[in-house]
Amino acid sequence: MQRPIIGVTLLWTFGYIIAYGVELPFVSLYTSLVAAMVGVVVWMLNLRGRTAICALLLIIIAAGYFEDYDKRNVTNLSPESLADSDSNANGVYNGIIVSQVEVDGDKASFTMRTDGELSELVAVSVRLLSKQEQQVAAGWQRGDKIGVQGALQAPGEARNFGGFDYRSYLRWKHIHWQLNAKGASQIHAAPPDIWTWRTILRWNDQFRSMLGAGVERLFPPEQSGFMKGMLIGLTDDIEPEQFQQFSQLGLTHIIAISGLNVAIFLGCVLWIMRKLGFTKETYLLTSMALMPLYIMVTGASPSIIRAGLMAMIALYAAYRHTLKDGLHTVLIVGLLMLVWEPYYLLDVSFQLSFLVTIGLILGVPVANKLMPIRSSSWRDAISITVVAQCISFPVSVYYFNQFSLLSLAANFALVPVFSMFTMPAGTASLLISFLYQPAGQVLAWIVAKLNEWIFKLVAISSKWHLFQTIWPTPGIAWIIAYYAAWALLLYFALMNRAAGDTSVSPVEPMLSYKPGKKRSSLGIYARIRNGVSIVRLPAAAVMLAVLMIYAYEPDRWSREGQVHFIDVGQGDSIFIRTPQSRSVILIDGGGTVTFRKPGDEWKQRSDPYEVGRKLLVPLLKKRGIQTIDYLIVTHEDADHIGGLQSVLEQIPVRQLLFNGTLKPSPGVEKLFRTALDYNVKLVKAYAGDILQVDADTRLRFLYPVSLDKAEAVRMESEQNAESVVFVMEMQGTKWLFTGDMEPSSETAVLRMMENDKSASASLDTNASSLPASRKPLLPTGPVDVLKVAHHGSKTSTTEAWLKAWNPKFAVISAGVNNIYRHPHPTVVARLEERGIGVLRTDAHGEVQMSIRDGAIHVRTKLGERS
Repeated sequence: MQRPIIGVTLLWTFGYIIAYGVELPFVSLYTSLVAAMVGVVVWMLNLRGRTAICALLLIIIAAGYFEDYDKRNVTNLSPESLADSDSNANGVYNGIIVSQVEVDGDKASFTMRTDGELSELVAVSVRLLSKQEQQVAAGWQRGDKIGVQGALQAPGEARNFGGFDYRSYLRWKHIHWQLNAKGASQIHAAPPDIWTWRTILRWNDQFRSMLGAGVERLFPPEQSGFMKGMLIGLTDDIEPEQFQQFSQLGLTHIIAISGLNVAIFLGCVLWIMRKLGFTKETYLLTSMALMPLYIMVTGASPSIIRAGLMAMIALYAAYRHTLKDGLHTVLIVGLLMLVWEPYYLLDVSFQLSFLVTIGLILGVPVANKLMPIRSSSWRDAISITVVAQCISFPVSVYYFNQFSLLSLAANFALVPVFSMFTMPAGTASLLISFLYQPAGQVLAWIVAKLNEWIFKLVAISSKWHLFQTIWPTPGIAWIIAYYAAWALLLYFALMNRAAGDTSVSPVEPMLSYKPGKKRSSLGIYARIRNGVSIVRLPAAAVMLAVLMIYAYEPDRWSREGQVHFIDVGQGDSIFIRTPQSRSVILIDGGGTVTFRKPGDEWKQRSDPYEVGRKLLVPLLKKRGIQTIDYLIVTHEDADHIGGLQSVLEQIPVRQLLFNGTLKPSPGVEKLFRTALDYNVKLVKAYAGDILQVDADTRLRFLYPVSLDKAEAVRMESEQNAESVVFVMEMQGTKWLFTGDMEPSSETAVLRMMENDKSASASLDTNASSLPASRKPLLPTGPVDVLKVAHHGSKTSTTEAWLKAWNPKFAVISAGVNNIYRHPHPTVVARLEERGIGVLRTDAHGEVQMSIRDGAIHVRTKLGERS
């Protein structure tokens, strides 16, 4: 085997994947040691098939290594082992700060390593109580000895299917506990009294902070976060909206420090040293020495470590005049990184960095041969852009579930601008500013002006829903098939190009049929071979097209109705997909209620938690929601509409149904203005209205009441009593959705139902014989599922209401340990006394219900149920 490192790296990675994805209780480090010894014996004895045997053993070795590494990643701590603490895990915890301290608004966060024999990493979060405390927290640094008075708790786990699992995320960073403290007075920090290796990291943090401050002085506030991310890897201050815009166009790699930054850095260093007359050996060795410093200064992410190590290996090989091919270099670096930290395999930046690098090494030469472009520079630029897009596509849709049709053009047009001007000029302006600030400001002003135009272009392009595609999360098998299809397509394209025109075989004239002679078997074989040659390229293209169509809408032929009560904390959000037309209905969008007083502006965080952007939109995208057909806003309180702003901005919506009122609020005004900007049809929903979604799904509205449906939209501050209430009929099942309706609303609905029923009965005792115009307009009970009003508040869900509807299941959407103490025990007891199955998002996480053959099947994220 001439290139063993390729096989070794692939087999090692495959072993990791098996260990991660499959439960292997019999595999351990001892298994790896035994397999290694067996492999040595087999290889030395030169047994038949030794290559295949050793390949299998190498997979076992890697799987055992990963399994042992993962099993040892457990906590040995408990609150009692760390401090004298009570049952609530309150106590004083001592240790050392081992990460950079991040101060954002009223929150300070860092990682500490606890003292003692059972030392391990703990994520610390401090809620700051005043602006003075914010300044105190800014003085904490890596390496400080620290004591924290706070409460220790396990990190939160995913509460929705497919949701972000913070517990697993921290575990991959070897962190198993969170420590929460209230006030900087609960923290006692002191600088280290001895010099350690962390002192170097402490200096590096200070140096990066100094560079960040320099960027802030040079660039306007709306650009400083972006430039800090691009130049030194400080991404915490990037505007969330700006990051989202770049993300929607597939341009986030511009902001993240990666191999492009390393290439530009090395190019500048080598160019300067050559101009100064340094010898080749000198500038190669100097560049190698500078790379570790550059890696540290830019944050040492997996992608920058990969690029930096590759650069150092390439520089050393050039110094020794033994420069090898890039594929070997990248695979050696990848193998070393995976042996050092197996969890790198689970890091998206590691995956994208290596896949794109390997893809460029293998794919660009092939693409150059296939592209009918004479100019080598244009051919290279197009090949690099196309190959990078194709290689990164499955990983991007797996993690981010979106792909812009403008991404190829945006990368082709903007990446050269950023790489050839913005990044070098920005770096130069920063360095010059430390020598002579006015000169640095002049260059920074030029960069900022160019950035301003680019940001405007990105902002406009990112709002075009027409070019934004949303993809459900694909499976690993599909990703493998995708790469295999591309490999076959390129291989067959190269073969056809080498053979010339495949429509006529070069041997066909010699094997043509002549009357009176029997066609030879050689001629038949040649014809078969030529036929296969003709269809193999189209077949590979069709295979790739089928894979793409399936990935875009994998449940195209499903006829299962779905109702998902998403856990959005203290709020409501319900996702519905109809069984026949596959129409999507979204009821409310959750939201975070904030109580901010004048003078508390310092508490504002650069990237505050927003349920729509952080939770709801990612979940909808993971489930492949390309369009929302009906967005129903039951009422306009913040805990129901707060997340819908992000929904409207990122997912196309056709119709927005609301209660015919407007709440005087900046958030409500912005929401409806955004809907109008995106040409969303606004529809007022009133009692008696019917929405026929498809043959299997109908919505019948019960509330609010309007005597004149043509009346203008009126202002209404108190929204609960105006909640949209409706019954959904789907495949023979009935569902009652109630928003935050009040007892008065319940009474009004029950009265209307009774009057409607009495009026119909007075016309004809046999209601089924009435014409459609005279049949009851409002549905009656029983129902299969009741969405309990107002998160289980005692102000609704009365005895009369439950008696009228008699539901089988009741779903309560409420946040864990919410300040309102929802649901109220009286309401829960009232439901249980009637034998109604109670499902709560605070207790069960997301509640998913599916309708198959007229039966409702239930499962919950925190526990299965059917």
